[in-house]
Amino acid sequence: MTSSSPLYSTPNPSSPSELYCPLLQTMISNNLTNKDKGVNLAVVSIHGVVSALGILENGLVLWVLGFRLRRKTVAAVWVLNLALSDFLTTLTLPLFTHYLSMNHSWELGGPLCAAQASIFYLNMFVSAFLLAVISVDRCLLVAKPVWTQNYRNVSAAWKICGLGWAWAAVNAFPYFMFRSVVEKRDRRKLCYHNFALYSSSDTLHTDCKVRQAATAVSKVLLAFVVPLVIIAVSYTIIVLNLRARRKRLESRRLGASNGKLKSSKSFCSLSSLGKQNTTRLSQSFMKMVVSVIATFILCWVPYHIFCLLEVTAQYKLVEVFLPIVTTFTFLNPVLNPIIYTFSCPNFSTRIRQSLEALFEGLVEEAGPLVRVTERIRKNSLFPTSPSSPSVSRIQRGSQGSINQSQRGGKER
Repeated sequence: MTSSSPLYSTPNPSSPSELYCPLLQTMISNNLTNKDKGVNLAVVSIHGVVSALGILENGLVLWVLGFRLRRKTVAAVWVLNLALSDFLTTLTLPLFTHYLSMNHSWELGGPLCAAQASIFYLNMFVSAFLLAVISVDRCLLVAKPVWTQNYRNVSAAWKICGLGWAWAAVNAFPYFMFRSVVEKRDRRKLCYHNFALYSSSDTLHTDCKVRQAATAVSKVLLAFVVPLVIIAVSYTIIVLNLRARRKRLESRRLGASNGKLKSSKSFCSLSSLGKQNTTRLSQSFMKMVVSVIATFILCWVPYHIFCLLEVTAQYKLVEVFLPIVTTFTFLNPVLNPIIYTFSCPNFSTRIRQSLEALFEGLVEEAGPLVRVTERIRKNSLFPTSPSSPSVSRIQRGSQGSINQSQRGGKER
């Protein structure tokens, strides 16, 4: 029995009654493949190296942060969850490498096809979520230090990560439901979205369009555009706050020049030190921002572009280039450990000590920004509000010292 619309029927002899959407039907009919064995061998070899490297890197990060780190911090929770997501993805890389080695034919069965796709999309959503959360966390540390001191803790970080995993699982569920293995005309097997599943011939045309467009647009918006906007806004706020602090330092330094000479020299030296540290901090932050955002964009922009091309019915372009751009996305979990590790202060010194010390430096809460801020506060370059708890404690301590001195004078 065939469909009333030939456009949505399949010529596959193994399942003549099954219906397919236009994209999948075109991919089944086409026999496009690279006949150059040398190129194919090089691609498979690169994927094999990337697979091994990604598994070792992320496994090492998980081992150090999960079992060797003496003190868990909020930053450690972020990196640990990001490494877990990347580790799961790199575990599926050998499956994709096997697919390439079999001349672009999926010979591993339907369950592994659905599992590989589900983990891939789970990582896509979780990574975007965690990068956005890390950016907001860094932003709050700079813009709202008092608020973060009161509400930022490891327990809250784990709850946010749990919410992110649940949110990613909900978004990845449709890809698990519609993933299947179909046989092409040339007997090769294709692991791809089959949006005609759970549909009938009467509603197939609408179902194919709606499901394909909904999944493509949701991927682009929820796993790329929205997180990228959050990242950009967060680091813009960080840069603006750092610039504002430098301006306040300069104005206070100029104002102090009218005071006493001794006080002025001391204040200017402290101000110069604070300005130097803040400038160095701003530069290191900008390097990390550029690295994270550039990697995020380079790895995922090509993939999302071709996902949108699927909706516009550019079938041949999608079939030829989608495996290539998917390879770029697999580089993201491999590069993430390198980026975050080299963002550690004094990397060259710490790596000579031990891996444990290295990752402690990576996720320590008293990082350069906190140390510079505390140093500036102690030197009264950024006086806090009289109503703040720290000022109240200082005032109470000072008053207690004065009272104690007065009592000592009376006793004498």
